[in-house]
Amino acid sequence: MAARAHAGAGTAYGSRRRSTRRPAARRRPAARRGASRVRWDRVGRIALTLVLAAVLFSYLNPLLDFVHTYRATGAAKAELRSLQHENTRLHARVQSADDPAVLEREARRQGMVLPGERAYAVSGLRG
Repeated sequence: MAARAHAGAGTAYGSRRRSTRRPAARRRPAARRGASRVRWDRVGRIALTLVLAAVLFSYLNPLLDFVHTYRATGAAKAELRSLQHENTRLHARVQSADDPAVLEREARRQGMVLPGERAYAVSGLRG
């Protein structure tokens, strides 16, 4: 019966026997030679630095264009203010051109006289 109980226990619950397998032996890495070893962490850092430098270099030209445009915009705004001031002055002259006093002053500056007046020319004062 003992043999039978042992046999039944083995089939119902699986074998309780310890495995005689040994764990797989760990492979030791091959001996590394100092001169031919590639340091991938350094290679990665250098590559990343080069990519970053290339990206920054690609942004350099648009940045310079932006600076030049910004400066040109400032100069254009100053010129615009100057031209607006001159435009206001010219509009005032056009509006005042219909005034009879202004018309008479401009006509006399050009050497014109009213009907019935005598024109006199004085020469030799500056000399």
